[in-house]
Amino acid sequence: MNRIITQRELRNQSAAVLREVQAGQTVIVTRNGVPVAELKPIQPHRFVPRAVIAAAAVRAPGVDAGQFRDDLDAVTDQSVDG
Repeated sequence: MNRIITQRELRNQSAAVLREVQAGQTVIVTRNGVPVAELKPIQPHRFVPRAVIAAAAVRAPGVDAGQFRDDLDAVTDQSVDG
């Protein structure tokens, strides 16, 4: 459930509001009763080491470039006007 607060409440209670957002709560900020902003937690970026990506690529199946191109040609419109 989103919490709705006024611009004044955000100004006066910004630290508490940001703690709520950091804890996972989404907050809608209104100005004169009209929603103007949404504060929501930022999803953390997940770091994947290069070695993990390289190992996955080694285990991935090979791709026949010619067959891939033929498959794309079969399902796409090749006309100039599209």
